[in-house]
Amino acid sequence: MADRKKEEVTDEKSAEAKKSAAPSRRSVLGWGGAGLALGAAAAGGTVAALRAGDDTSPAASGGDAVEFFGDHQAGISTAVQDRLHFASFDVTTTDRAALMKLLQEWTAAAARMTAGHEVGEGAIGDNEELPPDDTGEALGLKPSRLTLTFGVGPGLFEKDGKDRFGLRSRRPKALIDLPAFPGDNLDAARSGGDLCVQACADDPQVAVHAIRNLARIGMGRVAIRWSQLGFGKTSSTTPDAQTPRNMLGFKDGTRNIAGTETDRLAKYVWVGGKDGPDWMIGGSYLVARRIRMHIETWDRTSLKEQEDVFGRDKAEGAPQGKQREHDEPDLRAMKDTAHVRLAHPDSNSGVTILRRGYSFTDGTDGLGRLDAGLFFIAYQKDVRDGFVPLQTRLAAKDALNEYIQHVGSAVFAVPPGVRGKDDWWGKALFA
Repeated sequence: MADRKKEEVTDEKSAEAKKSAAPSRRSVLGWGGAGLALGAAAAGGTVAALRAGDDTSPAASGGDAVEFFGDHQAGISTAVQDRLHFASFDVTTTDRAALMKLLQEWTAAAARMTAGHEVGEGAIGDNEELPPDDTGEALGLKPSRLTLTFGVGPGLFEKDGKDRFGLRSRRPKALIDLPAFPGDNLDAARSGGDLCVQACADDPQVAVHAIRNLARIGMGRVAIRWSQLGFGKTSSTTPDAQTPRNMLGFKDGTRNIAGTETDRLAKYVWVGGKDGPDWMIGGSYLVARRIRMHIETWDRTSLKEQEDVFGRDKAEGAPQGKQREHDEPDLRAMKDTAHVRLAHPDSNSGVTILRRGYSFTDGTDGLGRLDAGLFFIAYQKDVRDGFVPLQTRLAAKDALNEYIQHVGSAVFAVPPGVRGKDDWWGKALFA
């Protein structure tokens, strides 16, 4: 303890920077409980916590930070990072004002963490009798391109027939309850949720730290319903990047929408002025599916059958009958049950989604089989025109269904980005 105090005294410049950058405990009534004082005092609360020029943490000076503010939330068309921590939350408070304050606090904390800064007064506070504002496991780490993407689920608008927060009439028509698809074996404990946060980063500890701190801030108002760690991105939004492979060893996401394709993003991903409602303009809709792969069965399958199942060769990723991965596929050269043929836009009246999935392994089941697969994430302008018709077709005929099973599912409306110092996640929804 004495060593730490001595270090703080001798490093006077660092201490002063930290003091000026973070809101004091007088203006912040506990990031984990009572929340951030806003409204008339916004300039001393959210604004102070969101300062883009804040350079209190050495981690931020290392670069690799993704801009938090913008017309769209980061983490959708952003170049896909290596790691994922996705969390779905149930809202436990019944107080609308408490929920709004939580979202303001989350926004403030998210802006700081994505810039590489500590939450609130940081992991080493000035009062030894109180828990620190930040849990501290990301101290000294770079931002690692951390993005935090926020969404709201159907249950926030209505649950068990109740209009919980006066939002029932604000529910977008595109935020549907997904239908049951053939072959689904969904676990309720791994499905649904009132709110979600998708944390993506190149360092797994940075992503886990972000979700941990948001959950801590939300204590008493929200509780984690389920979460999923992911590694080894299985799709890319960067045209020049090597196409990643999934747990079955095949390249995935060859024709995915790139983050630079503004025309395709506008057509297939971002909610426009004519799509409604107003509070969703600039946002998107997220579908998350936990897809378990029957790894042991697949590993005993011949190479020819594996390639027939996908409709691509395993080595290059080229469509069957072609030489290179990005050659235009001849769908007729594939079996009519091939995954690529069934998922291709030409087979689905042009249906196109932006994929952002990750592989996962969660140990083994009681029979010694690997619990592994794909945590599938898709963004689209309208779920009814995107994921639903696509999955309906795949569930009916895809040869891949012999080797996979959908075991978790959720859908969320992802509002537009935080557009200024007085904005926060979901503010327009509550207006």
